[in-house]
Amino acid sequence: MNRIFTSIMVLGIPVLLGSCQKKDSETQANDTETQEQETKPIPISEPLITHIYTADPSAHVFDGRIYIYPSHDIESNVPQDDEGGHFDMKDYHVLSMDSIGGPVTDHGVALDIKDIPWAGRQLWAPDAAYANGTYYLYFPAKDKADVFRIGVATSTSPSGPFKAEPEPIAGSYSMDPAVFKDDDGKYYMYFGGIWGGQLQRWSTGTYAANGSKTDLQKDDAPAIRARMARMSKNMLAFDESVKEIKIVDQDGNELPGKDHDRRFFEASWMHKYNSKYYFSYSTGDTHFICYAIGDNPYGPFTYQGVILNPVVGWTNHHSIVEVKGKWYLFYHDSVLSGGQTHLRTVKVTELTYNPDGSIHTIDAYQKHAPDLPDE
Repeated sequence: MNRIFTSIMVLGIPVLLGSCQKKDSETQANDTETQEQETKPIPISEPLITHIYTADPSAHVFDGRIYIYPSHDIESNVPQDDEGGHFDMKDYHVLSMDSIGGPVTDHGVALDIKDIPWAGRQLWAPDAAYANGTYYLYFPAKDKADVFRIGVATSTSPSGPFKAEPEPIAGSYSMDPAVFKDDDGKYYMYFGGIWGGQLQRWSTGTYAANGSKTDLQKDDAPAIRARMARMSKNMLAFDESVKEIKIVDQDGNELPGKDHDRRFFEASWMHKYNSKYYFSYSTGDTHFICYAIGDNPYGPFTYQGVILNPVVGWTNHHSIVEVKGKWYLFYHDSVLSGGQTHLRTVKVTELTYNPDGSIHTIDAYQKHAPDLPDE
């Protein structure tokens, strides 16, 4: 009997130890998973599509349907550099949906770089407009000399395909075009971006090939200004010389270069609310989407605050559109790709105005982990 008991004990100890070790491993794994849930950002919105990467969404309502004109991120295996060489997009897709939260249609390739006669590389953030019975796609690309210009392509359909004009818009430069239609039917383009967007190289009105990469060293000078111009009636050209946009503080002082949390960097957008002009933009290296308000399309615009806090990924780029009486913010982040800065996905969330016309600041992520399931 003692021999049997001893045998059972000898055979049972490894099983018991194995069971304890298994529980310890499971506990450790659960602790690790809980820690990851606590540290991993929990988005407030899911990507509109996941079969391709998209970024820089410009949203519009055309004929009652929502159309989104994003960049199409790809893995092109271009080495990363501080001027964005790894953002080597080669075509555009158009997305659409009947309602926010509804099914999203990818209409496929709307314009390919090989069909743009003047373009060399890098199809960055686009925008679109409708006028004269025609849909216009505005896009930046580096020309054969590696200088960013802004081109235009046309279509009879908001989803394309689009046919590019043989030359870029005369007098255009830099990137991130955004086209705004005012209540009087006039259209204006807002554009520009420093660093990789080359805006700092146009300070004299002529491109400086060996100019500074940024203006970040000019802390006490006014920050480089975004650009804008009224569009011609045919929407294929500027109808005036390019203007600079002032962004000032509440005391009327222009924001200086060192004010990295408020100064313009890139990603212009214009919308109108309660007869006021809302110019919004990205602060670039500090990753905020901010806004300033003015009384006319040319400004000056007085800084008001932050619309969107920084997102996962280096860039922050947006658009704002009214849909059926509600306002929405379209934006992107890099959560789906695990934080790879050049592989982003487009998202949307509701935007809320306060009674005084200010915009409620949005955080793209919940500040707590989800409740764990009951054991």
